[in-house]
Amino acid sequence: MNFGTRSDATAADGIRLAVYEWGRPDGMELLLIHGFAQCHLCFAPQVASLLAEHCRIIAFDFRGHGASACPAQAAAYQGSRVWADDIASVIAATGLRRPVIAGWSMGGRITRQYLMVHGDTKLAGVNFVGSMVIEEARLRGTASVRALPADSPLGAEIATRIAFLAGCFAKPLPEAEFRIALAYNMLVSGETRRAIGGWATDPQATRDALARVRVPVLISHGTADAIVLPEAARLTQAAIPHARLSWYEGCGHSPFAEDAPRFNTELLDFVRRCQRPE
Repeated sequence: MNFGTRSDATAADGIRLAVYEWGRPDGMELLLIHGFAQCHLCFAPQVASLLAEHCRIIAFDFRGHGASACPAQAAAYQGSRVWADDIASVIAATGLRRPVIAGWSMGGRITRQYLMVHGDTKLAGVNFVGSMVIEEARLRGTASVRALPADSPLGAEIATRIAFLAGCFAKPLPEAEFRIALAYNMLVSGETRRAIGGWATDPQATRDALARVRVPVLISHGTADAIVLPEAARLTQAAIPHARLSWYEGCGHSPFAEDAPRFNTELLDFVRRCQRPE
């Protein structure tokens, strides 16, 4: 596994964010943003692909995830600016000029926050992957598991995390890869999970912000997603009329892992197109 080159970025509120880089230093810029209870390691299928031959790839661990610092206060995971400013801090720290952002699941939600707060003028394009960009409860699938109460038994906590991770894939991961994913899932504390669970964004405010997006947008979604239902992708496309919606037949919540060859080819084509706006 290629672990990349590690550096740190400092968030607006002083939180240390672990940042990783792969690929060509002079390549097209691609910022990969992972999902809830995950980390940069979920993108192993991308950094070991043709994307790294053509792109400068950056990824970072969310606050409270992976190797990033874990603030104790719930407010550090909530509000309209926290996640948006984290992305801005990573872009500034790595010297990205105009990247394409590919945000998976919660990564799509925090990309949306960036668009709401900072706009799209410093981006070349956006790829929403399996994401509930417009937050409506009806779009949560049966495999979407909320954080357990603080007094829950450890065994129940472990079982819930296993079930959630398994629910991210309609095409199961090989056992060795599932073990790695479960390990970094377990790094995210119950306190962090509950704090993030208390964060939400108004759907109408989201629609208003998406209507202002002018850069190219690609929406990638599995037809068998049991975490975020496919209708979420349709709502996002309706809010961004120029967005292209790409369905991954038979894939679940993680098309970038379940059909990595197609995903990587499609994302590279999208990144190239974003460098040549029509």
